[in-house]
Amino acid sequence: MSAPVSIMADAALPRSAAPAILAGRGGVFGTLSDWVWRHPRMFLFLMLTPPVLWLGIIYLGSLFALLLQSFFSIDEFSGLINREFTLKTYGELFRQQNIDIFVRTILMAALATIASAIIAFPIAYYAARYAKGKWKAAFYLGVMLPLWSSYLVKVYAWKLILAKEGILNWIFAKLHLTWLLEAWLSLPIVGGNSLSVSYTGTFLVFVYVWMPFMILPMQAALERVPANLIEASADLGAAPRQTFRNVILPLAMPGVIAGSIFTFSLTMGDYIIPQIVGTSRLFIGQAVYAHQGTAGNIPLAAAFTVVPIVVMGFYLWFAKRQGAFDAL
Repeated sequence: MSAPVSIMADAALPRSAAPAILAGRGGVFGTLSDWVWRHPRMFLFLMLTPPVLWLGIIYLGSLFALLLQSFFSIDEFSGLINREFTLKTYGELFRQQNIDIFVRTILMAALATIASAIIAFPIAYYAARYAKGKWKAAFYLGVMLPLWSSYLVKVYAWKLILAKEGILNWIFAKLHLTWLLEAWLSLPIVGGNSLSVSYTGTFLVFVYVWMPFMILPMQAALERVPANLIEASADLGAAPRQTFRNVILPLAMPGVIAGSIFTFSLTMGDYIIPQIVGTSRLFIGQAVYAHQGTAGNIPLAAAFTVVPIVVMGFYLWFAKRQGAFDAL
């Protein structure tokens, strides 16, 4: 009986209360840490200020300067920039050769985006529905591995693959399908002397380089599709193609649109791939590079860059309405 009584007596004794607020730490860093802990909103402000300043000054400031330059013109006699506000430079964009550049670039970007979506969908669907454990890790490794290599190395490697002496022509020769490749290259628009100097080659390289940016958002969207909806569709007698068209595709569409934002915008603004693999006809990126560097017509180069900005602005507005940002 003595042990319980002793425990109760100890419990009844008054104990010193723990301090509600710990004592401040000494030193400059300790004082600063205590001040930040007591002012969380100020801490958030200090953390967000550098990136916001970077975004506002470097990015938005450069866009504003670019827009400002597009309202200037070039003096035809001296070649100097006439810094007077005018719409003359934008009027030059409506020349036939410039309209051809816009149509060529947007059409290539749209075709590369559609092809990337068609190729990426089954890969993303398999990764979302069936890949588990090590297989999912291998999937991510396989998708991300091309992004770890140099962009220029990949483009030049494709130039060697698509050349007349490249491995692709060798494969066609071994399969006795050289006639098919030559027939394709003889077509007026998509053909050329070889795949490395044709629109077909440019298209293939665009699809390969930007494919990971299409796969990952689609895979993220497909993982959100509930498996019980697919099973319920099958239980109700729907064929696989009906399930795909009425259940899977509508729910995965935000991921498709999110991936298309990357592939479409990156294709539309790229100038290195058409410069290395492709014909002599210009894309928007090449036109900007030529006018800004070789010709020295900075106002026209700035006006050219406004076109993809406007196009992507409308595209992002449409993507947001479709809920594509949820799959990013």
